[in-house]
Amino acid sequence: MIISKRLAAGVCGLLVTFTGGLAPTAAWADDSEPAKQPPKVELVLDVSGSMRARDIDGQTRMSAAKQAFNDVLDAVPDDVLLGIRTLGADYPGKDRETGCKDTRQLYPVGKLDRTEAKTAVATLVPTGFTPIGPALLGAADDLEGSAASRRIVLITDGEDTCAPLDPCEVAREIAAKGIGLTIDTLGLVPNAKMQQQLMCIAEATGGTYTSIRHKDELSDRVNQLVDRAADPVVTPVAVKGADRCADAPRLTGGLYSDRETFGEHRWYRVDVLPGQELRASVSIAADRDVNRDYGVLLRASTVHGREIVRGEAAGDGRTDVVSTGLRYPRADIDDADTDKPAAETVCLRVSNSFSAPASVKTAPGLPVELTIDVVDGPDEATDAAFFGLGHGWWLLAVLVLAGFAAGLLWGWLSRWRVSVWRTN
Repeated sequence: MIISKRLAAGVCGLLVTFTGGLAPTAAWADDSEPAKQPPKVELVLDVSGSMRARDIDGQTRMSAAKQAFNDVLDAVPDDVLLGIRTLGADYPGKDRETGCKDTRQLYPVGKLDRTEAKTAVATLVPTGFTPIGPALLGAADDLEGSAASRRIVLITDGEDTCAPLDPCEVAREIAAKGIGLTIDTLGLVPNAKMQQQLMCIAEATGGTYTSIRHKDELSDRVNQLVDRAADPVVTPVAVKGADRCADAPRLTGGLYSDRETFGEHRWYRVDVLPGQELRASVSIAADRDVNRDYGVLLRASTVHGREIVRGEAAGDGRTDVVSTGLRYPRADIDDADTDKPAAETVCLRVSNSFSAPASVKTAPGLPVELTIDVVDGPDEATDAAFFGLGHGWWLLAVLVLAGFAAGLLWGWLSRWRVSVWRTN
């Protein structure tokens, strides 16, 4: 029995040996990095007289906007500094000069007090003119003094009524200052002229335009834009695709923006070295009414036209964005005589099958975002994951071996004890 106890102790010791060195070590974060400045967002709400119209889900535009604001204020991330500015909320008269100055900051940009902000919004009553240009200038001033992400979200149901201060020119002036401020526009039940103006404002600063016809759409879109400010994406680089691969722009890794007319094909080129993998994705936004049944195709081919791989997506209902992607791993070359292997030119073609009702303008084209990434191929990526991120695999392997060894020893010990018992 003394021997059996020693063997049992040996088994336990073996398990401790295998697993004792696997205890996690504490990893301390480097606190030397400077704290990031919180992002700033200002919501600019149209409170002009036209917001009394009752055409959004059976209620007035103003009521729908207030309900959407309540939803948005409940969901604002804690690290976002948010403010609210109004236009057309205070002057009920007909003097145009006075009405075109009617914009004020309803809630200052800062740490959000949800109850206070909701109370301020609840007091709004549709009143006056639509001075979009002055409101944008005021909002830009409200967001000054920060190097963090800054975003203006304009919600309006009509075009500016205070020309010659053209809001599109105002947006261009803001963009020309190089202060990194983005303006997104949302049009409530828009007409063609209003849509064109809001698209121009958004395009001038790299923002987006969205047509809104339902309250839920307004809540969802504003929430998305506030979240985008909290987690900003890389600003796309403007690029113009070609009609054929031979004339296409040569792209490297990054995010690119373009516009593509309905039913158009656009070409781009990417160089891929042996052992590398091309990862590409494309998103096309339906920023206006489109017909049902549509699709997006991203096709990779050689310069001679042979298809390599493709990605495609299709739909048949209301949509904001359609996206697809592809991956192309190029085989490595094992040739000692090749000091610098030649890059392969991959032709990327972006195609869409969108169409629009006769009443909808097709110009400018639909917004396109193209993401390009060229990384080390699957072998290198797998090795990096295994030896770098994959420490959990080592733990699993050691535990399996420890269990196997312990099982063998325990089985041998049990058989030995039985044989000793029979002998005695």
